[in-house]
Amino acid sequence: MELGRFGIWTFDFEDQPASMLRDSVRELEELGWPSIWIPERDGREALTHAGFLLASTERMAVVNGIARIGSRGARWTHGAALLLADAYPGRHVLGLGFGGAQPGVKPLDAMSDYLDELDTVTSSNPLPGVPIQRLLAAYGPKMLGLARDRSEGAHTYHVTVEHTAQSREVLGEKAFLGVEHAVLFETDPGKAREIAREHLHVYLTSEYNVAKYRRLGYTEADIDGGRGSDRLVDDLVFWGDLDTIVAKLHGHLDAGADHVGIQVIGVKPGESAMPHWRRLAEAVLPR
Repeated sequence: MELGRFGIWTFDFEDQPASMLRDSVRELEELGWPSIWIPERDGREALTHAGFLLASTERMAVVNGIARIGSRGARWTHGAALLLADAYPGRHVLGLGFGGAQPGVKPLDAMSDYLDELDTVTSSNPLPGVPIQRLLAAYGPKMLGLARDRSEGAHTYHVTVEHTAQSREVLGEKAFLGVEHAVLFETDPGKAREIAREHLHVYLTSEYNVAKYRRLGYTEADIDGGRGSDRLVDDLVFWGDLDTIVAKLHGHLDAGADHVGIQVIGVKPGESAMPHWRRLAEAVLPR
């Protein structure tokens, strides 16, 4: 996948009008960012969102990180991804994920069943010259194995460098590994951890995320009822000055990641992280 070593991962576009999205993504492309990752959270449908960003740019890859499998049937996911692959060859990546706890539903089984249906869809739509590219959101070894065997690779979210090394072992040498990591431009430790904890709280109170951190050796004291110890917070959010943040981001590449999607946090809803994206572009992108 031609996503570059670093890309942008952002929730910000969920809170911005279309005109601001268009201007932002065009500037990101002009800055040289090769790819952008978008989630599916507050109502913007994942594949139309991706299509809008693709139509607003000329070269940038757009990755769904993630499109929730519970949000649409496999037939319609296939149809939308087929059109995007045909219209924008090699520029769209269909990132699929379970997307949150559902009582009585096991994520691995649900994803496997969804892929079964996706792979047996028949359609009269024209086949694209460049096939659909897909990734699976994966944390544990079984889902990572499924990503290795039934997609181009895995997308991990809010993980540590150690998790990246473990994921590479499961995936082997050939499968793609894209890692998201949150960064915060704040040098005061107290302020940085306060902002980071506010961002992390929902994940530190989520069953599947907590299980992920426990597998990595973090204790109940590290989880701290959703507050997070300094050690865990510092591992999940890289904060500080530009040089410190960039050095830590390279740790994922050294551990086996093919790509790091950088999520800038600490930006108020409706505002833009563009000033930070500009600084990061100068530091991490090829000149």
